[in-house]
Amino acid sequence: MDIRTVAERANVSVATVSRTINRVPTVNAKMAKRVWEAIRELNYFPNTQARALVSGRSGVFGLIVSEITNPFFSELIQGFEDVAVENGYEILVSSTNYDPKRWELCIRRMIERKAEGVAVMTFGIEEPLLEQLAERNIPLVFIDTGPSSPKVSLLKVDYHHGIRQGVQHLAALGHRNIAFISGPNRLSSAHARLEAFTQSLEECGIVPTPEWIIEGDHTLEGGIRATEQLLAGKGFPTAVMCSNDMTAIGVLHKAYRAGLRVPADLSVIGFDDVQMARVMIPPLTSIQMSRLDLASAAVTALRTHVEKTTTHREYKIDTHLVVRESTGYPPGTMQNLRGAESIPERAASAMRRKRAVTQSIPT
Repeated sequence: MDIRTVAERANVSVATVSRTINRVPTVNAKMAKRVWEAIRELNYFPNTQARALVSGRSGVFGLIVSEITNPFFSELIQGFEDVAVENGYEILVSSTNYDPKRWELCIRRMIERKAEGVAVMTFGIEEPLLEQLAERNIPLVFIDTGPSSPKVSLLKVDYHHGIRQGVQHLAALGHRNIAFISGPNRLSSAHARLEAFTQSLEECGIVPTPEWIIEGDHTLEGGIRATEQLLAGKGFPTAVMCSNDMTAIGVLHKAYRAGLRVPADLSVIGFDDVQMARVMIPPLTSIQMSRLDLASAAVTALRTHVEKTTTHREYKIDTHLVVRESTGYPPGTMQNLRGAESIPERAASAMRRKRAVTQSIPT
């Protein structure tokens, strides 16, 4: 079966079938409908590589992410594919795993597969590698920052709005001792979120405590380590805001192991609002940054470059707070009366009880 069989079934010319498959907009709508019906009836699969050779277009958008195992990026990939397929494009996905050596492999894959545009949804790319794409005049999309070029668009995330809502939510509950676990200092997005946090504290008349601002790495393990550092300090916050949800989930895990109740002893807020946040115990309050909005804006930006329609340098991505059950009144308030035992003392008592239980089990 080939394109001629489709043309005979649809009663159109081979050229009309070819233009329809390549989504040429000037094809008569009724003829195009007949072609697609014939394709479905015959179960015909167009040869995309042959089409690319003839048309000079691959119909592929590239997507580079940091790590596929992170729920944020896996949800972003799904949204990107859904939007791209709806608009007649396939996608090619690569992950860097934060490894500089993987960056070059990712770039090479995009070039070899002749991706028509690439959305770089990660951070830390080296300038020489960027130039490899720029030299080939490939449209690019970045989050937050990127080189100044007619072929580059940016997705500008409004971190401040969502984080400001989070801080105001905690302040309204009565929290004044609020910690922040940031992302890696090398990331511009981590600096933007931390700056939004400190500004929002000051707006609420709260002085940031330097010891309670801890650098994390956007992983569950990083959240655990940061919480251990907070527990080891002289004082202890009543609330923790995290730079992403995986960090916040690590905080929830360590709080549970330390015998702390969330939110009775410690309120926790994440950032991203991944699907997993809704099923945590307790469900995690989080600042939502819509992966579908990111994906839609990225595909739209790439299409405007490839299809030569009106392009924009920046696309705004909104954020907002989603309140669930991991935030509540601080301990010791009238709304949250409890015993006089302090948070570090409660954690130490819980650890002693666990050691006692472990030692009592026969070996």
